[in-house]
Amino acid sequence: MPVQHPSPTPCGSVTLQILSIVFYTFIAFLCIGLPIAVLPGYVHDQLGFSAVVAGLTIASQYLATLLSRPFAGRLVDSLGTKPAIVYGLSGIAISGALTAIGVLLEQWPLLSLSILLMGRVFLGVAQGLIGVGTISWGIAQVGSEHTARAIAWNGIASYGAIAVGAPVGVLMVDQWGFFSVGIGLLALALSALGLIRKRVAAPVIPGKRLPFWSVFGLIAPHGLSLMLASIGYGTLTTFITLYYLDRGWPGAAYCLSMFGLCFILARLIFINSINRLGGYTVAIACMAIETLGLGLLWQAPSIAYALAGAGLTGFGLSLVYPALGVEAVKQVPTASRGAGLGAYAVFFDLALAIAGPVMGAIALNMGYPWIFFCAAVLCVLGLLLTLGLSKRTRC
Repeated sequence: MPVQHPSPTPCGSVTLQILSIVFYTFIAFLCIGLPIAVLPGYVHDQLGFSAVVAGLTIASQYLATLLSRPFAGRLVDSLGTKPAIVYGLSGIAISGALTAIGVLLEQWPLLSLSILLMGRVFLGVAQGLIGVGTISWGIAQVGSEHTARAIAWNGIASYGAIAVGAPVGVLMVDQWGFFSVGIGLLALALSALGLIRKRVAAPVIPGKRLPFWSVFGLIAPHGLSLMLASIGYGTLTTFITLYYLDRGWPGAAYCLSMFGLCFILARLIFINSINRLGGYTVAIACMAIETLGLGLLWQAPSIAYALAGAGLTGFGLSLVYPALGVEAVKQVPTASRGAGLGAYAVFFDLALAIAGPVMGAIALNMGYPWIFFCAAVLCVLGLLLTLGLSKRTRC
């Protein structure tokens, strides 16, 4: 019996359809945001471990996400998008329960830390499952012509949720202690599982599934370009506070706020430009803007210039992921779309992993301003690679 595909969605309801799905991304990243600002302090101050161990506790989640991408893509393609999201939400619930248990056992610091690390691993795997699952479901729901919008709204939900979750997590710990964070994760995940239960799943797309590494090879040129552009994001978010301290400036948080505000505004206002102008054209223009922003941060003589640089960087980076993502997804068969999205996301994960140690070494040897110069050079390399991909497509 042939598989019934959803009929095209009317244009007026496309955004609402996408929002109803990326809601689960918002819940997932809200759960990621709740402990992000308070977990390092808990591990360091309450459990008595070093700052290095506290940092590794946070990093364990991102490593789990990176390593789970192939599994997430395969699961989406073979079982469907809804099961992947259900498994992800279940992982968040387990993470919440483990976090709460870890706090109850804090009189045994090593055991408590081990349980907290297990919770971080479950949260990281859940991030990978839900990220790929929601984008794939959104594309299946509204059609591949709206791929850019599905990816863009997923990103807005992610960044917005972390922006909300981090301060809420601080307030929760101040009022009720770190135990409340674990209970919060558990409650949010169970609530989302209750809501998704009655949703009609997108059908599994029939066809031959390519092995993940075959998909990875097809996606790699686009992913490499994304990685080169995204190192600027990892550089700014990791080092902007130290950069401000090095320059003797107050208010580094405002620089991050300017980046985030321009990032979200660009996605909201210009997302349709990808369909009108093409993914390569938009990505090239955005990388040029991002390069200008990073250059301003490198040479900023005052806070005002630094804010302008952060704003341009956020504005430029905003559409790079969805613009290149549209072109990347075209390289793989529809039946392997989940694997393609998972492979593509690996390169963004790698950018964040690379930015910290590489730019830290550059800052140590050359000074903090030069990390933005190096990030700008890498962004130019990404722009040139995208130009090459664009010309190859036209031939």
